[in-house]
This record gives sequence, structure tokens and C-alpha cells, in this order.
Amino acid sequence: MADSGSASLAKRMCLVPERAKLHLAMLALQFGYAGFHVVSRAALNMGISKIVFAVYRNIIALLLLIPFAYFLEKKERPVLTASFLVQFFLLALIGITANQGFYLLGLDNTSPTFASAIQNSVPAITFLMAVILRIEQVRFNRRDGIAKMVGTLSCVAGASVITLYKGPTIFGPAAKHLHETHLFLSLGDASGKSWTLGCIYLIGHCLSWSAWLVLQAPVLKKYPARLSVTSYTCFFGVLQFLVIAVFMERNSQAWLVHSGAELFSVFYAGIVASGIAFAVQIWCIDRGGPVFVAVYQPVQTLVVAIMASIALGEQFYLGGIIGAALIITGLYLVLWGKNEERKFAKEQTAVNVIGSSPTSEHPHGIINNKAASSHLKSSSLVQPLLPSTVTDNV
Repeated sequence: MADSGSASLAKRMCLVPERAKLHLAMLALQFGYAGFHVVSRAALNMGISKIVFAVYRNIIALLLLIPFAYFLEKKERPVLTASFLVQFFLLALIGITANQGFYLLGLDNTSPTFASAIQNSVPAITFLMAVILRIEQVRFNRRDGIAKMVGTLSCVAGASVITLYKGPTIFGPAAKHLHETHLFLSLGDASGKSWTLGCIYLIGHCLSWSAWLVLQAPVLKKYPARLSVTSYTCFFGVLQFLVIAVFMERNSQAWLVHSGAELFSVFYAGIVASGIAFAVQIWCIDRGGPVFVAVYQPVQTLVVAIMASIALGEQFYLGGIIGAALIITGLYLVLWGKNEERKFAKEQTAVNVIGSSPTSEHPHGIINNKAASSHLKSSSLVQPLLPSTVTDNV
């Protein structure tokens, strides 16, 4: 009976359209990341060392990734050279050490909701860096170019508002009900810490993340084994955090796990936010495209806000709401501009191919037009730089 039930479930899953599976996968991913923001904040509130948390998280992620990288990429993994090792080390310095370090420092001084809101600026910052490095082009004579630039400016403005203006409390749980309604209230919050400094740390986190996305592109061209690149990056990230720990975390007690809640937070970060999330993102980017994946990012902010309110008793401030709205608006403008740019490129490709083909009166004209159509379809698989915005993990 169990076998027939499993077969029936598998059959039903096969009947589900792939687009629906992609939507379900992306929703699950946003909930997973949202949980990571809340769990990480709870871990910091419990007093776990930021460095210890990062070391354990990356060790767990590394142990999870190594078997898949080794067995799945045997044939496509190039020979490891000293040059590749240096590049992996630099990717780890930017994408693991600086990225996660700034994130934990920022989260410790702010809240999960605003950490998630500022992360929505990563696609626009990535685009801006790509423009500076001449990887991306902005054409102001077309609406897609204007949309991308306006969107970038909106994201920068939103991050600035969150950093410089906290504002009055728009929503906050009543004090008399706090202990009854919020699971981790006794763990404390960010009161008494520097909100502005925390936002600056989070901007550093976004800059590091964006720089990592831009710099990994040329590395992946030479070393196309994605899981292996991520594994090497995690490995060097662990080493770098251990070196930092030698100078910053000399208390041996800090390396001990004092409760089941701390253990859960570390495993959640390593398994869900790093290992599983990476695998789901790769599949979604491959099947749905980069724009489809990136558009779901703001959903995470809403989920985080709900989770943080329930679990941590988090308050909502006017500056954060205004800033989040500007960032999400900017994100959609950038993604819309990228989508329009891709459509324009496809149309130009079709015009060029058809224009260079014989006319339909030619005996071979029909064949060539089919070839042009086939070429047009294949060109839709070309993905812009921004997709990588969802590739790793905080």
C-alpha cells in the first residue's frame, strides 16, 4: 500500500505544471530565508558569538556541499591551479567573510525586517557595479535604460532613508501583552544599540554581496563547476573566520553550544539558508530565469515582518516602511528594465537573422526562416548578470 501511495503521489507531482512547481519552490525559499533572519536574530539575542555562529554555519554548509560537488561535477571540474585558489580565496573574503560578518553586525543593531528590506537593494547595486565595470550598458534613449537608472536611484534612496531616518513607531505590540504573545521576547531586542551603525553595516553587507556576484561571473566562466566553486569558497571562508576568531574570540566557552535553541539556529543557518537554499536557487534560475527568481525577493521582506512580529515582538518604524517601499519599487523597475532590454535584444536578433536570410521566394527561404525562429528561441536562454543576486546566501 505504501508503494502504491508513493507511486500515486509521484504521478500527481508529474502532472503539476513546471511553472507551478517553480512558484511553490520560490515561495518555500522565501520562507526559508525569512526564517533564517528571525532565527539568526534569536541566536544573537541568546548571546551566541557572531564569529562562532559564522564558523559553524559555514562548516555545516561545506559538509553538505562537498559530496554533491565531488560526485556531480567530476567531469566538468577543471584542474585546480594556484590562480584558481587565489580567486576562490578572494571570493570567500568578499562573499563569505565580509558578507556574513557585516550582516550579523547589522542584524545585531537593527531587526530582521530591515535587514531583509535592505537586501532588496542588492540587484540594483549589482547592476550599478556592473555599469561602472562596463559589464552592463545603460541606454538613456530607451525606456528600459531609464527604468534601470531610476530603479537604482530609488533603491539607493530607500537604503538611505532606512539608515538616516528611523521615525515614529507605526506598529508595535502592547507592552501588557508582550510576554503572552511573543515567543522569544525574553531574549531581548536591539534597543540600546546604534540603529544607524547597524544600517551602515547592512549596506556594507549588500555591497559585499553585490561585489561577490559581479566578481564570480568571470571565475565561473573559467571554472564552470558551480557547486565546486561554492565549496571552495566556503572552505576559505571557514579558514578566514577561524583566523579572525584567533584574535577576536579567545574565550573557549564561546565555542560551546549552551542550549538546544542555539544548536537549532546553527543547523538551520547551515542546512536551510546555505545548503538547501543554494540547490533550490540553482534549479529555479535554470528553469525560470533570473528575473523570475529575483522578483520573489520582496516577498521575503513581508514574510520576515510577519514572523518577526510574532516571534520577536518587533516594532515597525515609519522610516523603515518608507525605505522598504522605495527599495521594492526600485527593484521592480530594475527588473522590468532588464526584462524589456532582453525582449529588445531578442527582437533585434530576429530582425538581423531574418534580414540576412534569403526571402521567402527563394527555394530555401522557408528553411532559413525556421532557423531564424530556432535561433530566436535559443537566444531567450541568455541570462543577464542580475540573476546571480539570488545565488548565495547571506
